[in-house]
Amino acid sequence: MGAGRYAGVPDLAGSLAVAGSLLASPAAAFGAADRLFRQEALPAAQTEVEDAESPPVFTTPAPEELLPAATPAPESGEGAAQPEGENAQADPAPTPGPPPEGMGTIVSAHYQQGSGDAYIPCAAGTIKNCTSLSAAEVAEAAAGPLPFDIEVGSSEPQVLIMHTHATESYELEDLGWFDPEYTCRRTDTALNMVAVGAVIAEQLNAAGIVTLQDATLHDYPSYNGSYERSNATVRGYLEKYPSIKVVLDVHRDAIETDEGRVKAVADVNGKTAAQVMIICGADKNGNLPNFKQNLAFAAQWESAMESRFPGLTRPVLFDYRYYNQDLTTGSLLIEIGSHGNTLSEAVYSGQLVGEALAGLFTTGA
Repeated sequence: MGAGRYAGVPDLAGSLAVAGSLLASPAAAFGAADRLFRQEALPAAQTEVEDAESPPVFTTPAPEELLPAATPAPESGEGAAQPEGENAQADPAPTPGPPPEGMGTIVSAHYQQGSGDAYIPCAAGTIKNCTSLSAAEVAEAAAGPLPFDIEVGSSEPQVLIMHTHATESYELEDLGWFDPEYTCRRTDTALNMVAVGAVIAEQLNAAGIVTLQDATLHDYPSYNGSYERSNATVRGYLEKYPSIKVVLDVHRDAIETDEGRVKAVADVNGKTAAQVMIICGADKNGNLPNFKQNLAFAAQWESAMESRFPGLTRPVLFDYRYYNQDLTTGSLLIEIGSHGNTLSEAVYSGQLVGEALAGLFTTGA
């Protein structure tokens, strides 16, 4: 647990400073950091093989979730391969202008909440049921109360933010194309998922909800075994701080189509945000006995985000995933954007995600 820290104290200053500069001035942040970025990428040979019960966190939006999105204008100064048929309704619109020779295309898409038998409403959002449980069973579990009491104003930690795949990262500029040699992974915590998690933690701490963030690179130097290592990290925190009720594993997705890499976007208050998605695991052979409590939390958080910031979320993915979600009754994984999004879009979404979660914990909605 040597990499753990309170968000906002001096050893997180670097990440928060970069995150803050991205919110205030993307051009300045990108210009200052770009000299380091290309040296920071991980080897292209990095594998995507993962632990048996925790496959890579890459998702496939269904056709009924996809809406065409107008490509946002480039900011000033600035998951998995999708199976055939997924874009039945509409293809995302590519950014104008062909990419340079040898570069790949990034396309923008906005995902709606979805409809049909697989989608269960949860107030402002929906849950995509990928399990054998009936819609009625999922709806009943999702309608449950929060399974924990957050002590606002307490000096004891209530929330832990960590990153099983901390080196996941984003594009640095909104160019409409990507370099195939860029692995979308960085070890610099000011440039990867740790920077996004820091912004979420900052919002919670500002609301009087003591939040810890662990900055361990569980996926570096080896990607294999990431979840085993993060499991040990979380257990260590829970033993040291039994007051922790919520554990959030913050990732980003990786969505690709025949057109190229996808950046999932939403317009929130006139700014481009990376769309987010909660993943909640379902019990399989007794490995997640607390899954209904996690699902109730997921449903309320989804609704809190979507009601405050319409269009920010994709449907909650409820599936047979493990992701160490048996460790508390408030354990969830959240995807902030995709590998086609920019870091500034992801950081902005981190701010929104944290704000909505703080609102849920302080006002109940």
